[in-house]
Amino acid sequence: MDKVADALPGSQWSPFEMNPNLPPERADIVIIGGGVIGWSIAYWLKKKERVRDGVKVIVVEKDPTYSQASTVLSAGGIRQQFSLTENIQLSLASADFMRNINEHLGVLNQEPVDLQFNHSGYLFVANESVAHIMEENYSTQRFAGAKVSLLSPVQLKEKFPWINTEDVALASYGLENEGWFDPWTLLNAFRQKAISMGVIQSIGEVTGFNCTLNRMDTVDGETVDVKRIKHVNVRMPNSREYQPVECAIVVNAAGAFSAKLVDMMGIGTGPKDTLSGMALPVEPRKRFIYVFNCPDGPGLDCPFLVDYSGIYFRREGLGGNYITGTSPEEDAEPDVSNLDVDHEFFQEKIWPSLAHRVPAFESLKVTSAWAGYYDYNTFDQNAILGIHPLAQNMFFATGFSGHGLQQSPAAGRAVAELILDGSYQTLDLKGLGFQRIMAKEPLLEKNIV
Repeated sequence: MDKVADALPGSQWSPFEMNPNLPPERADIVIIGGGVIGWSIAYWLKKKERVRDGVKVIVVEKDPTYSQASTVLSAGGIRQQFSLTENIQLSLASADFMRNINEHLGVLNQEPVDLQFNHSGYLFVANESVAHIMEENYSTQRFAGAKVSLLSPVQLKEKFPWINTEDVALASYGLENEGWFDPWTLLNAFRQKAISMGVIQSIGEVTGFNCTLNRMDTVDGETVDVKRIKHVNVRMPNSREYQPVECAIVVNAAGAFSAKLVDMMGIGTGPKDTLSGMALPVEPRKRFIYVFNCPDGPGLDCPFLVDYSGIYFRREGLGGNYITGTSPEEDAEPDVSNLDVDHEFFQEKIWPSLAHRVPAFESLKVTSAWAGYYDYNTFDQNAILGIHPLAQNMFFATGFSGHGLQQSPAAGRAVAELILDGSYQTLDLKGLGFQRIMAKEPLLEKNIV
């Protein structure tokens, strides 16, 4: 009798087995990429919507474990010591958001969010050949509102006696809003808050798009195909089953692998130096982070130090533990097909510079290491925000090249403004759009970490 009752009209019974994890068939906005950028955008879209439950937002993430996510494998730093005003403003706004994080991301009946924000600041160290760049950056940073001070070698030694200052000409120290925090906590806080506001989480992989095509002529006389996405095809984990999701807007927040989505649309396949040949200049780059122990190393006042040689380190908890890393030479980029760690890289490229800058580091022991991906913008190593001219309804938030975590609160707000308001409302980030790529005018940082 129960089976008969289940089969009556109005019951939930179906002769077909339904996958409960399938995304809905329709949404207003599909965000591809459930890292901190994607979830930040989702949060801001719901925060800004004018009618409650008026915007149906889905976040699609292929890896629910986040085992290879750039967000959780990063060093967790935040700084305002950039040379570009856009980057300074993004990080200032994000730092303000993090200082008041429970006002934004607190969820009723849940524990308060604790980012474990360590406000020890960033310390950049320059030699004679790059000191003038540091002075120029300092002026830009102060004008933009960042609290930074310049230190002479004598002042540097007084403040941090453990530093070798023999070859130091100048140092720049962040006095406020700089340091490091726990990346997973920020990601999860955005995710939980967005879900509490009605955002739908979908575990699956985007395998393609159904698009309409509009052929147009540019002012230069080039004929181009402008595409508009009608459906996003989401394949379920460990399954051939997929769900086409009809939508009005797609957000590409797929990080290091965001260019794959553009390839799926057939964008960027035209002749070089044409609009139809303008691909998304983002690719995965592998970066190593090493954890080491040095009982006699810098104490609790240790900042996030960035040496002019390119190496960085910061304290990791208590007990004489630190993390460190550096970017390889352009012609020595490691294989990105896996996240294996090259331990010789530490011995050859990092340890000598560490021991030179901090003599106590001559005696240390590497205790663990991991690798993660940068969403590396090969054009100018800065974020790409906005719409590709050939993808009419795909908004991009990618190419942060290592700055995505720290800039995620403000970047998410900016993209939500573009989508809902049609333009930036709080920060002027037009310089980070595709126009600079079309014009071949890179927006380069003078000190990239």
